Amino acid sequence: MKEKIHKAVEVMKEGGIILYPTDTIWGIGCDATNKEAIEKIYKLKNRTETKAMLVLVENDRMLQNIVEVSSLAWDLIDLSEKPTTIIYDDPKNVADNIIADDNTLGIRLIEPIFLKQLIGKLKHPVVSTSANVSGDKSPKDFNEISNTIKNGVDYILDINIDSNSSKSSSIIKLTKDSKVTIIRK
Repeated sequence: MKEKIHKAVEVMKEGGIILYPTDTIWGIGCDATNKEAIEKIYKLKNRTETKAMLVLVENDRMLQNIVEVSSLAWDLIDLSEKPTTIIYDDPKNVADNIIADDNTLGIRLIEPIFLKQLIGKLKHPVVSTSANVSGDKSPKDFNEISNTIKNGVDYILDINIDSNSSKSSSIIKLTKDSKVTIIRK
């Protein structure tokens, strides 16, 4: 597994995009600070850049490097029983084309060790978007991922993980004035 993670990191450092299992569903990813790599994902998914994608971070420090994290956000993270993406205001230190038109960004602090290794070795947050062409159903497992996606990425991180639940994360929007909106349970 170590060699596969190393290869995925090298591909992302060179501006490539990967297909990888996340803590929820299979995703397409890249270095979230690389504008050109993010553009490749939008093109592969046939998705307009106005539809936001989220990023995964490995630890509290990386999260705080991107957004201001309120005590309410820490409580939401600590109390979550499943992977939870929080949409924060005013992100920084990521490519501008990953930030939504309303100046927000969805970020998930991940738990699985292999994802921590992947993101830690890259030293940047990683884009995470479902492994499907925009408008198509999100694949529940690797065998449901279309050949368009498989052939369109630069590397497939084909490792088996137990934590992949085949379900999308919960999504909560949290504004600076502590307004909480549940986008997806």
